[in-house]
Amino acid sequence: MELQIQDLVTSIRKEGIDAANAQAESIIAEAKKKAEAIVSDAKAEAASVKASAEKEIGIMKESASVSAEQAKRDAMLAFKTEVQAEYEKILKNDVNKALSGDALGKLIRAAVTGEDVSKYSAEVAEVTDALKGELAQEIKDGLEIKPTKGVKAGFRLAAKDGSGYFDCSDAEIAEMIMPYFRNLDI
Repeated sequence: MELQIQDLVTSIRKEGIDAANAQAESIIAEAKKKAEAIVSDAKAEAASVKASAEKEIGIMKESASVSAEQAKRDAMLAFKTEVQAEYEKILKNDVNKALSGDALGKLIRAAVTGEDVSKYSAEVAEVTDALKGELAQEIKDGLEIKPTKGVKAGFRLAAKDGSGYFDCSDAEIAEMIMPYFRNLDI
């Protein structure tokens, strides 16, 4: 009987240990499954975060590239505007110089050549003795020369009857020439 009790205790112990081992293996297997699921979810989330970050980086790079191109274009336009402004200043100064002194008398004479000068008046910034001397014959033939505030350099040849005028003032000549400078590709 003692042997039977011993066998029974051993059998109970063995069944208990086997049940505990089976339960432990089940717990370990479930823990491994949960760990694998957590790792898998973490990897998926990391991949998603990485893809999102790469997309955002791509957008930022594109935006930076567009901004850099815009800044480059703006800088070129500003440079072109400044250069054109300088051209305009130089042109106006050169036109002012060219439309004064002896050249002014010669230009007026050229404008009235072949015309009845008595029908015209030349409006200038200032009537000087040199200008009167240069145009002495035309004045004698009836050309009127008078100072006008609207002309700083050059002249405006106006019909005395008010039917029209020919503007050779510095401002008008510079305005006629400037489009050739404004369309420069710089």
